[in-house]
Amino acid sequence: MSVSELSASAQNHLKVIWGLQEWSDDPVLPSTIAEKSGLRPSSVSGAISKLVERGLVEHEPYGAVHLTDAGRRLALDMVRRHRLIETFLVRALGYGWDEVHDEAEELEHAVSDLMVERLDAFLGHPRRDPHGDPIPAVDGSVQQPRAERLSTVAPGRYVVERISDDDPDLLRFFADNGIELDVELVVGEGPAYSGAITVGVGGGAPLPLGRAAAEAVRVSSLD
Repeated sequence: MSVSELSASAQNHLKVIWGLQEWSDDPVLPSTIAEKSGLRPSSVSGAISKLVERGLVEHEPYGAVHLTDAGRRLALDMVRRHRLIETFLVRALGYGWDEVHDEAEELEHAVSDLMVERLDAFLGHPRRDPHGDPIPAVDGSVQQPRAERLSTVAPGRYVVERISDDDPDLLRFFADNGIELDVELVVGEGPAYSGAITVGVGGGAPLPLGRAAAEAVRVSSLD
């Protein structure tokens, strides 16, 4: 089965399920799928039942949702489409990294499998999208970077590996302050009891980051 044979709703649900477990070990529940996708829980329950019937997910009542091998392959096909489109929009059409998510959400359902492969070749087979999320290969393999949440690391020197694209305003804030992929950060402790940290970017003055901002960034150590 090709992902092109699925409805847009099925495509979206498979992609959301994969995305929820990509950077987290928390169980993927129907309620978290509904929250992530902005749909009513009843709509999500109906969609999951249909995916179970097609052998694409497994779900026990009140339990977590798991992709089957077939569901994982199709989910990765959708993730591949989405991230290649985002990369194309930034590299070829001059979009900002804060502008591409919604555009890719629309376009990913319209492109053919052939166009996806042509985009991949045109872009030189990129390994990650503009936010640092790995682009699955055509065989379904994923090269996940070793990266920790910025909010959890000790003071030291780090390089930015990935920035969540959930909040366009936050992406613009990071861009305005020079925080982007492959940038070196010098992480320090924030004021006592503040829950904040400080990051030095390119030798500039330490910039305080609250927990929400620090949660959105993943880094690897340079020390």
